Amino acid sequence: MGIWEILLWTLYIFAVICLIWVWIMVIFDLFSDHTTGGWPKFFWTVFLIVLPWLAVFVYLIARGKGMQERKMIAAEQQKASTDAYIKNVAAQTKTPTEQIADAHGLLASGAITQAEFDSLKAKALAS
Repeated sequence: MGIWEILLWTLYIFAVICLIWVWIMVIFDLFSDHTTGGWPKFFWTVFLIVLPWLAVFVYLIARGKGMQERKMIAAEQQKASTDAYIKNVAAQTKTPTEQIADAHGLLASGAITQAEFDSLKAKALAS
C-alpha cells in the first residue's frame, strides 16, 4: 500500500463517519420534531434507511433551516427550565432568622438540647 492509498482510505473512512454522524443527527431531529406527524416520520425513516446518502441531502435541503430553529427552541426551553428550578430551590432556603426561630421551637418542645440549639444558631448566623 502506497501513501496515496492510505490517504484515500483515510478520506473514505472520514466521509463515512461524517455521513453516519449527519444521519444520526437527522434521525434525532426527525423524532424530536413535535410538529411532524407519524406518517411523514415513517416515510422519512424508510427513505433514510433505503437511500441514506440521498435522504440525508434531501432532508438537509428541505428541513435544514428548521433543524437549527428546533435546536435553539429546545436549548431555550432547557435554560428556562433550569432557571425556574434554581429559582424554586433558592426560594426554599430559609433566612437565618427563620432558622433560629425553628431551632428555638425545637428547643422549647424539648426535641433538642441547649448545646444543639447553640450549634444550630451559630450555623445560621455563619451563613
